[in-house]
Amino acid sequence: MHLRFTEEEFARLIDMISLAAEVASLNRKPEGQEGFQGFEELENSILEKAKLKGFHEFIEFDEANQRHRLTTEYLTNSYVQDCLDEMRNEIFWEELTLRLAERDVIRRIGLPAWSALDAEARRKQTEPIERRYWAEFTKSGIDNLHIVARFGAG
Repeated sequence: MHLRFTEEEFARLIDMISLAAEVASLNRKPEGQEGFQGFEELENSILEKAKLKGFHEFIEFDEANQRHRLTTEYLTNSYVQDCLDEMRNEIFWEELTLRLAERDVIRRIGLPAWSALDAEARRKQTEPIERRYWAEFTKSGIDNLHIVARFGAG
Protein backbone atom coordinates (compact mmCIF):
# COMPACT_ATOMS: atom_id res chain seq x y z
CA MET A 1 0.00 0.00 0.00
CA HIS A 2 1.28 3.44 -0.86
CA LEU A 3 0.00 6.63 0.70
CA ARG A 4 1.08 10.12 -0.25
CA PHE A 5 1.36 12.87 2.32
CA THR A 6 2.71 16.37 2.28
CA GLU A 7 5.50 16.96 4.79
CA GLU A 8 3.03 18.81 7.02
CA GLU A 9 0.53 15.93 6.87
CA PHE A 10 3.24 13.39 7.58
CA ALA A 11 4.45 15.41 10.58
CA ARG A 12 0.85 15.50 11.86
CA LEU A 13 0.56 11.73 11.32
CA ILE A 14 3.72 11.22 13.38
CA ASP A 15 2.19 13.27 16.19
CA MET A 16 -1.09 11.33 15.98
CA ILE A 17 0.62 7.95 16.11
CA SER A 18 2.82 8.99 19.02
CA LEU A 19 -0.18 10.39 20.88
CA ALA A 20 -2.12 7.17 20.32
CA ALA A 21 0.82 5.05 21.52
CA GLU A 22 1.25 7.22 24.61
CA VAL A 23 -2.44 6.91 25.49
CA ALA A 24 -2.32 3.14 24.86
CA SER A 25 0.65 2.89 27.23
CA LEU A 26 -1.62 4.07 30.06
CA ASN A 27 -3.55 0.79 29.88
CA ARG A 28 -1.95 -1.19 32.70
CA LYS A 29 -4.22 -4.23 32.40
CA PRO A 30 -2.35 -7.43 31.51
CA GLU A 31 -4.68 -8.02 28.56
CA GLY A 32 -3.90 -4.51 27.32
CA GLN A 33 -0.25 -5.34 26.71
CA GLU A 34 -0.91 -6.98 23.36
CA GLY A 35 -2.82 -3.96 22.07
CA PHE A 36 -0.15 -1.60 23.33
CA GLN A 37 2.58 -3.68 21.72
CA GLY A 38 0.83 -3.31 18.35
CA PHE A 39 0.64 0.47 18.80
CA GLU A 40 4.28 0.61 19.85
CA GLU A 41 5.42 -1.50 16.87
CA LEU A 42 3.50 0.66 14.41
CA GLU A 43 4.87 3.82 16.02
CA ASN A 44 8.41 2.45 15.75
CA SER A 45 7.93 1.52 12.10
CA ILE A 46 6.50 4.92 11.15
CA LEU A 47 9.18 6.80 13.11
CA GLU A 48 11.94 4.73 11.55
CA LYS A 49 10.65 5.52 8.05
CA ALA A 50 10.13 9.18 8.99
CA LYS A 51 13.70 9.47 10.21
CA LEU A 52 14.93 8.17 6.86
CA LYS A 53 12.67 10.66 5.06
CA GLY A 54 14.28 13.68 6.73
CA PHE A 55 12.47 13.97 10.06
CA HIS A 56 15.65 13.01 11.93
CA GLU A 57 15.81 16.29 13.89
CA PHE A 58 13.06 15.17 16.28
CA ILE A 59 13.29 11.38 16.13
CA GLU A 60 15.88 9.36 18.03
CA PHE A 61 16.65 5.71 18.59
CA ASP A 62 16.24 4.49 22.16
CA GLU A 63 19.03 1.93 22.61
CA ALA A 64 17.66 0.59 25.90
CA ASN A 65 14.25 -0.26 24.40
CA GLN A 66 15.45 -0.85 20.84
CA ARG A 67 12.85 1.44 19.28
CA HIS A 68 12.48 4.86 17.73
CA ARG A 69 10.80 7.66 19.64
CA LEU A 70 10.21 11.38 19.47
CA THR A 71 12.88 13.35 21.28
CA THR A 72 12.12 14.79 24.70
CA GLU A 73 12.94 18.27 23.39
CA TYR A 74 10.36 17.91 20.64
CA LEU A 75 7.68 16.42 22.88
CA THR A 76 8.09 19.04 25.59
CA ASN A 77 6.68 21.80 23.38
CA SER A 78 4.49 19.72 21.10
CA TYR A 79 0.78 19.47 20.49
CA VAL A 80 1.08 15.84 21.62
CA GLN A 81 2.18 17.01 25.07
CA ASP A 82 -0.56 19.65 25.18
CA CYS A 83 -3.14 16.93 24.44
CA LEU A 84 -1.74 14.58 27.07
CA ASP A 85 -1.62 17.32 29.70
CA GLU A 86 -5.19 18.38 28.94
CA MET A 87 -6.40 14.77 28.99
CA ARG A 88 -4.78 14.10 32.37
CA ASN A 89 -6.21 17.32 33.76
CA GLU A 90 -9.75 16.58 32.55
CA ILE A 91 -9.63 13.00 33.80
CA PHE A 92 -8.36 14.13 37.20
CA TRP A 93 -11.14 16.67 37.76
CA GLU A 94 -13.91 14.47 36.37
CA GLU A 95 -12.84 11.46 38.43
CA LEU A 96 -12.35 13.50 41.59
CA THR A 97 -15.74 15.14 41.23
CA LEU A 98 -17.54 11.88 40.45
CA ARG A 99 -15.85 9.85 43.18
CA LEU A 100 -16.49 12.46 45.85
CA ALA A 101 -20.14 12.73 44.80
CA GLU A 102 -20.53 8.94 44.87
CA ARG A 103 -18.86 8.78 48.27
CA ASP A 104 -21.25 11.43 49.63
CA VAL A 105 -24.33 9.61 48.32
CA ILE A 106 -23.11 6.28 49.72
CA ARG A 107 -22.54 7.91 53.11
CA ARG A 108 -26.07 9.32 53.00
CA ILE A 109 -28.04 6.29 51.78
CA GLY A 110 -25.68 3.42 52.61
CA LEU A 111 -23.80 0.99 50.41
CA PRO A 112 -26.61 -1.60 50.12
CA ALA A 113 -29.04 1.06 48.83
CA TRP A 114 -26.38 2.44 46.46
CA SER A 115 -25.64 -1.04 45.12
CA ALA A 116 -29.34 -1.58 44.44
CA LEU A 117 -29.57 1.53 42.23
CA ASP A 118 -29.23 1.28 38.46
CA ALA A 119 -26.89 3.62 36.57
CA GLU A 120 -29.62 6.18 35.84
CA ALA A 121 -30.76 6.36 39.47
CA ARG A 122 -27.15 6.71 40.64
CA ARG A 123 -26.65 9.54 38.16
CA LYS A 124 -29.73 11.37 39.50
CA GLN A 125 -28.32 11.09 43.03
CA THR A 126 -24.78 12.22 42.18
CA GLU A 127 -25.42 14.91 39.57
CA PRO A 128 -26.37 17.80 41.93
CA ILE A 129 -23.42 16.99 44.19
CA GLU A 130 -21.06 16.79 41.23
CA ARG A 131 -22.22 20.26 40.12
CA ARG A 132 -21.43 21.67 43.56
CA TYR A 133 -17.98 20.09 43.60
CA TRP A 134 -17.36 21.23 40.03
CA ALA A 135 -18.26 24.82 40.95
CA GLU A 136 -15.94 24.69 43.96
CA PHE A 137 -13.03 23.20 42.01
CA THR A 138 -13.51 25.67 39.18
CA LYS A 139 -13.32 28.52 41.68
CA SER A 140 -10.60 27.25 44.04
CA GLY A 141 -8.87 24.26 42.45
CA ILE A 142 -7.57 21.98 45.20
CA ASP A 143 -6.88 24.83 47.62
CA ASN A 144 -9.86 23.95 49.83
CA LEU A 145 -9.31 20.18 49.78
CA HIS A 146 -8.04 18.81 53.08
CA ILE A 147 -7.61 15.35 54.52
CA VAL A 148 -9.14 15.03 57.95
CA ALA A 149 -7.43 12.23 59.82
CA ARG A 150 -9.71 10.09 61.91
CA PHE A 151 -8.96 9.78 65.60
CA GLY A 152 -6.09 7.38 66.11
CA ALA A 153 -5.13 7.37 62.43
CA GLY A 154 -2.05 9.45 62.78
